[in-house]
Amino acid sequence: MSESSHKPADPGPLKVGISSRALFDLDSSHKVYEEGGLEAYMDYQLQREDEILQPGVAFNLVRKLLALNEGGMDHPGVEVILLSRNNADIGLRIFNSIEHHGLNIQRAMFTSGASPSLYIEPSGAQLFLSSNEEDVRRVLMAGYAAATILPSATRENRSTQLRLAFDGDAVIFSDEAERVYKEQGLEAFSDSERRAALNPLAAGPFKRVLEGIHRIQSAYPMEENPIRTALVTARSAPAHKRVILTLRAWGIRIDEAMFLGGRAKAPFLRAFGADIFFDDQQMHCSTASQEVATGHVPHGIANEAK
Repeated sequence: MSESSHKPADPGPLKVGISSRALFDLDSSHKVYEEGGLEAYMDYQLQREDEILQPGVAFNLVRKLLALNEGGMDHPGVEVILLSRNNADIGLRIFNSIEHHGLNIQRAMFTSGASPSLYIEPSGAQLFLSSNEEDVRRVLMAGYAAATILPSATRENRSTQLRLAFDGDAVIFSDEAERVYKEQGLEAFSDSERRAALNPLAAGPFKRVLEGIHRIQSAYPMEENPIRTALVTARSAPAHKRVILTLRAWGIRIDEAMFLGGRAKAPFLRAFGADIFFDDQQMHCSTASQEVATGHVPHGIANEAK
């Protein structure tokens, strides 16, 4: 399901749900779970309750998102909500780590193994980030933005500016154009996009997220903005026109647009300094994750069972 048209843009804060494994480095803990089971995992965590967890792949993203609430600017702000498969006992170590790192995260749901996707709607989260692809797929099917956080390079963009990069088709936009490409080839895709250039693309799962980001950006001068966005797509001319006109019709600004015509995305993401990149195709995500934090969006024709 693509981004649901019956879900209007929320004028309140941009709400981001995140799993504990995306926020903190829990790889060693997860290995204990895989090798010894739930009881061994719980014992391991309880024995280390006072040991602070180290940052995970999405930690710097969360830190920069929360920093947008500082400075007293008049914008909706950001709320980060912890949505964890751990139980509340183990959750104490996670909250100790949240407090130690100075993250203003106040709301949390600990589900004791149940899928946190059940709580996306009541929590109001517009975006869910997790290392559990099954949970991510469930959230996407419910009509919300979600991405599987991949093991990624730990290179940190030390700029205080939040830099977000998005693929277009099946992420910001629906996969309608990508379906033509996958089913009929490049020439048919180019012809179709040329003919439909004046017809805006349908919304993809990340449209609402981009709207929320745009509302925050709009509170600042364009030249001194704490957020910079980039569209990084394999499209090239003449398929660029429909993308530009769609964003214009939506009233959404993208700061940088890279129409790469099939070139590898990773070097451009490194040069842009992305704090995170969202893409629907595993191939692009695998190479991008060697350079920047990456979220795979298992949505659209590229992720349908063959």
